[in-house]
Amino acid sequence: MKKILFFFCFVLIGAVIFAQKVFKVKYESQADLKVYIVKYESQADLKVYFVKYESQANKDGLWYSVQYESQANFKLYFVDYESQADLKIFIVDYESQAGWKNNSKQHLLKFKKK
Repeated sequence: MKKILFFFCFVLIGAVIFAQKVFKVKYESQADLKVYIVKYESQADLKVYFVKYESQANKDGLWYSVQYESQANFKLYFVDYESQADLKIFIVDYESQAGWKNNSKQHLLKFKKK
């Protein structure tokens, strides 16, 4: 019984740790990260897929858009020019396509304590 309980706790904690809940802010000064959406996959640092449910955001590149800023792990500001961005993303059509193309940028999405 203890093993089963431990397993479920591990799964629940894992889902919370890896969830990438994002919120789009109106002003650059409010953002944790400045993001630019590129036209071509080859230009991206990260391939992103927006999931429908928070529980689906269980690996890098799977983002869940929250309704309120206080719910987010990361506040994003979408910039108009590539040169202004901390992170360049490409929106993919399928969940399985999400993930890093430029591993040197992974530090940008390390979770912070609220």
